[in-house]
Amino acid sequence: MSSYLFTSESVSMGHPDKVADQISDAVLDAMLAQDPNSRVACETMVSTGMAVVAGEVRTEAYVEIPDIVRDVIKRIGYTDGAMAFDHVSCAVMTSIKNQSTDIAMGVDEADKGEEGAGDQGMMFGFACRETEALMPLPIQLSHRLVERHAEVREQGIIEQLRPDAKSQVTVKYDIETRKPTAIDTVVLSTQHGPKWSGSDAASLKTQQAELKKQVIEHIIMPVLKEHGFDSDPRVIHVNPTGKFEIGGPHGDVGLTGRKIIVDTYGGRGRHGGGAFSGKDSTKVDRSAAYMARYIAKNIVAAELADECEIQLSYAIGVPEPTSIHVDTFGTGKYPHEAIEQAVREVFKLTPRNIIKSLGLSNPIFSPTARHGHFGRQPGSVEVTMRDGSKKKFDTFTWEKTDKVADLKAAIEKISPALV
Repeated sequence: MSSYLFTSESVSMGHPDKVADQISDAVLDAMLAQDPNSRVACETMVSTGMAVVAGEVRTEAYVEIPDIVRDVIKRIGYTDGAMAFDHVSCAVMTSIKNQSTDIAMGVDEADKGEEGAGDQGMMFGFACRETEALMPLPIQLSHRLVERHAEVREQGIIEQLRPDAKSQVTVKYDIETRKPTAIDTVVLSTQHGPKWSGSDAASLKTQQAELKKQVIEHIIMPVLKEHGFDSDPRVIHVNPTGKFEIGGPHGDVGLTGRKIIVDTYGGRGRHGGGAFSGKDSTKVDRSAAYMARYIAKNIVAAELADECEIQLSYAIGVPEPTSIHVDTFGTGKYPHEAIEQAVREVFKLTPRNIIKSLGLSNPIFSPTARHGHFGRQPGSVEVTMRDGSKKKFDTFTWEKTDKVADLKAAIEKISPALV
């Protein structure tokens, strides 16, 4: 064998699990906008004509959860009752209770005045040189396909596209260099209106063939060309079942946190198991995973390695991580021990320092709940505050490469002593 194939998938903002994620993060952001010290663990379930929001919170904020839910559903594009799930008729049920005092005590009263971790567990971050975003190519392409799907749908470029969609990309790699050489297979399944369903088997086949042609022209090939792939993939599947009119929460129940591999690295890097959406940043499931990506990306950007995976682990109520592990998969330009020591010098890894350095007490999480948490361009979001004023906050701060100089300086100081 001279090559191998690797596949990743993504889902659109209208996928039922992502609908649930976006609702949970919108509730979180609404509380953080009023009270930056809010503790939130918000779970959502969506199904035909209904959304259930449950969780544990501790906050000085007051938010109208039904209004938040309906606004998210409308923004996603579920605005037509014919889809059996829409922002007007959707029933909203809530079950919100206070955060456990046992958990709060461990977080608030940790040693040395530091906040303790909100839970135990291990978190991973990953980066590599396959794309400009330092993300694996299969997941980056998969995300960009569903992002482009949303653009095409919202602009009406293809008629009667509906919000639910899934993408999947298979990339061919050279087995020796582990570098991508071609796009082997692309799958894109998109929900659609009755225009593409046909009145019988023959017209269904004809109309789906036309839909496939338009999806390839307006979604798939523009994304591949944007990433430097001009030739057609070996195989393209569009709606391989033949029809996808019933979708969204009517077609399948959606739950917060059920797309953790989509949210991270598409299976290329490891995942600690904890989901992100609906959790404030005292929960290291989220904040430490963001920090691990931040560390890994800066290591690769600093050219200390071509590929890097970081593992962090924590104990509930304890500020300092119980372990830090760096794996460069044989691509490190410096001794492993030197890179790990540089990480310990440059990055402060208690929950309080993570939150401060990445701005994670700000209401910045709704954009993360669609099209992936990693590989995104840092930007800003404007939020309405408690007093009615507007304020901008930096988003995707963990995607910045502002620690490159610090890492290079630390490694140059450390490395000679270890060689």
